[in-house]
Amino acid sequence: MTSISDAGQVRPTGDRRSLPVPDGLDGMRLDQAVSRLFGLSRTVAATLVEAGDALVDGAPRPKSDRVAAGSWLEVLLPAPPVAPTVIPETVPGLRVVHSDDDIVVVDKPVGVAAHPSPGWSGPTVIGGLAALGHTIATSGAAERQGIVHRLDVGTTGVMVVAKSEQAYTLLKRAFKAREVEKRYHAVVQGHLDPLRGTVDAPIDRHPTHDYRWAVVAGGKPSITHYDTLEAFPAASLLDVRLETGRTHQIRVHLSTLRHPCVGDLTYGADPTLSARLKLNRQWLHARELAFVHPRTAEQVRFVSDYPDDLELALRILRD
Repeated sequence: MTSISDAGQVRPTGDRRSLPVPDGLDGMRLDQAVSRLFGLSRTVAATLVEAGDALVDGAPRPKSDRVAAGSWLEVLLPAPPVAPTVIPETVPGLRVVHSDDDIVVVDKPVGVAAHPSPGWSGPTVIGGLAALGHTIATSGAAERQGIVHRLDVGTTGVMVVAKSEQAYTLLKRAFKAREVEKRYHAVVQGHLDPLRGTVDAPIDRHPTHDYRWAVVAGGKPSITHYDTLEAFPAASLLDVRLETGRTHQIRVHLSTLRHPCVGDLTYGADPTLSARLKLNRQWLHARELAFVHPRTAEQVRFVSDYPDDLELALRILRD
């Protein structure tokens, strides 16, 4: 299905849906109601309303208008996104730590995503491995084949990708069963009290910011263990062990403790300290990864050294 925009251009659209507003949404803002009814983000729902693609009783309304139970709601849903494809591309700084018939372990540089995704046009681990001639397992969605865990674009460190179908199945199972040891090092603002502890707080999408995550009642169980390795006047170096693997988990939990990762402006870091340490991303590094090899059944462990920008920040803190 297509429609004509105000500029006269043809744009693809999805399905048109019509239904009465249920009693449970009576009095809710229009953009919130559209978001709840159709499983859209608040941003996408607000965009639809502002574009005139959500009508109440046949007429467009401001997104802040309150809907009444029984009113007739007509929504033109956006077209489903086109799945991104993997493009082989040389990724500067991407280093292969280990490779065999079943797995490839990489040291991921900053500014690289694990796999292609809507809205991301930068380099990816999967694209970099394809450029290096590595054949990845075909399990999983086309753009995420072989991916058994991920690191944020702004997080560096060690990461494993499955090359065989057996490895994909067993590693996915091991990550889900919390049988993989994942250790990170993080430099955070201030000094934690106690110096060693555990954060057990559920995480889900932030209620108002689509690009952020937050501790939310009813979110997915999330457990982070931390231990202070070194203290500086304005910051602390932590060893962090993840028991679960939620998106942005370390960043969210440490920010919740009011000790965000230095440089993590998204989660409340002090920009002045970030500038002094010459950081333009969070000081967070996937230091160690240990798991049972999917074919040999032996325990394997891989360690990643700090990249130059994080090492420089540490030197400044120690001076």
